[in-house]
Amino acid sequence: MTSLRTRFQRWFEARLPLRDVVTLTQRTVYILPTAPGFMLGATLLVLLVASINYQLNLGYLLTFLLAGSAVVGMHVCHGTLRGLTMNLVAPDAQFMGASANISINLLSERRSVRYGIGLSVLGSSHWVWTDVPAQGSATVHVAFKPERRGLHRIPTLTAETRFPLGTFRVWTVWRPAAQVLVYPKPEAFAPPLPPGEPRAGGAATSHPQASGEYDGVRAYRRGDPLKLVVWKKVAKADELVSRDAQQVQRYELWLDRSHTGVADPEQQLSRLCAWVLAADKQEVDYGLRLGGWRLRRGGGRLIRSGVWRRWLYVDVE
Repeated sequence: MTSLRTRFQRWFEARLPLRDVVTLTQRTVYILPTAPGFMLGATLLVLLVASINYQLNLGYLLTFLLAGSAVVGMHVCHGTLRGLTMNLVAPDAQFMGASANISINLLSERRSVRYGIGLSVLGSSHWVWTDVPAQGSATVHVAFKPERRGLHRIPTLTAETRFPLGTFRVWTVWRPAAQVLVYPKPEAFAPPLPPGEPRAGGAATSHPQASGEYDGVRAYRRGDPLKLVVWKKVAKADELVSRDAQQVQRYELWLDRSHTGVADPEQQLSRLCAWVLAADKQEVDYGLRLGGWRLRRGGGRLIRSGVWRRWLYVDVE
């Protein structure tokens, strides 16, 4: 039974169009009675039978008054979602293990408030509820946790309401087109950056030591560029020190899978990710090698560039 339900859900989701902005219409909003709604229907049936059997005028009045209230509640409940516009804001890239936060703007042109609207990832038990003001908007944040690194499509979302009586459930299913990029999880206690490699045609005779800072340092000299000042050491030792510019010219830092010292591909990516973050923090010029790819940091941060994305979610052999 569970397998049949799962297959039906996948078939139903596959038929939904991919849209980041959707306006709910009568064709995309569904309605069914809730458990209290079925109980109310059974109660009305009992009241009607008893009123007919005993010829109770007040029984007829109560039965049809409750039935009319249920019908009006059904109409109001359906209208709470119908006509609502939902606009999804694609989440920023996240690291593996962190939750991706989806922002959804709810826009209403109706002159009355829409109460009790909940949104959630389809199949999740965590709901976020809000009210949308008359001719206004409200923003809802829905979180989900990707199970693996890579480029993921935003999961199917659902919105529902049971306002005003709770006897009917009105819902819709929404399949966004946006995607979220998930980086490998940075290693918590990664080793220091690996030593640099001599530049092509350089005359270097020794490698810098891997002591947590890639470049060698020396006492600050008047006229040294600010980009060569090691601010991390300044904060710790309260002493101005600079990187050795000559050493910077002789050596270049390349981050490679072979430098990680681990065999598991996922651990390799995790350590490389931690090294890239550390090199960015230290403002070190570096490059990245992964298989046949050679990616250079250039003027911007590799962690934010398009080339970083290309290798970060590929399957490592």
